Amino acid sequence: MRNQTRAGLIRAALIATSLALPLAAGAQDRAPEAPAPSTPALPQNDQNQAKSLKSVADFDNIADETERSIAIFQETGKVLLNPRCVNCHPAGDRPLQGMDMHLHQPPVQRGDADFGMPGMMCNTCHGPKNAPVVAQSDNIKSIPGNPNWHLAPIEMAWQGRSLGDICRQIKDQDRNGGKTLAELVEHMASDDLVGWGWHPGKGREPVPGTQKQFGELYKAWAATGAHCPD
Repeated sequence: MRNQTRAGLIRAALIATSLALPLAAGAQDRAPEAPAPSTPALPQNDQNQAKSLKSVADFDNIADETERSIAIFQETGKVLLNPRCVNCHPAGDRPLQGMDMHLHQPPVQRGDADFGMPGMMCNTCHGPKNAPVVAQSDNIKSIPGNPNWHLAPIEMAWQGRSLGDICRQIKDQDRNGGKTLAELVEHMASDDLVGWGWHPGKGREPVPGTQKQFGELYKAWAATGAHCPD
């Protein structure tokens, strides 16, 4: 019991430190500039559309199958290029945070297995589910959580990459952990860590659409040849 209490106190102290550090770090700890993605940002008047996903049927009017496949994948880019996803697919060894994609505080490192370094593993602060934060910061309402919380492998770094690059990267079995297209579809449609993006906890904006819609788009993309944008 004493060891459990002590572990709880240590975890609480680390979480409190992680909440305080961003206020002290400010602009001095911005993420390093990554190459600008070739996929342009959506115009301001398309922001409402960006918060939803089109259905597979919305692409039925594209007769050419290759063009339809590319258009479907471009729609999934609303999720893939969202900071909520890119933050855990960084180009370096530190995760990012927030819609402004600043460097993670506290200054954790990915470690050899992408679960953090000894003494500061991801699950030191990130529990099995989102945890509400009370009376700490106006900007931080919850601590993200998932039983499998970790960074994507460096081979799956998306930060600064174009949507076309990400598409080719995802399909490359030398970089995607040996997954087939069918396994990729299953991963995107059913993986609960991927699904966290739609349920990120209080104070965080979810990615567009639903995981079900996202999975259906991925399935349709694979079925039409899994073609990638330039």
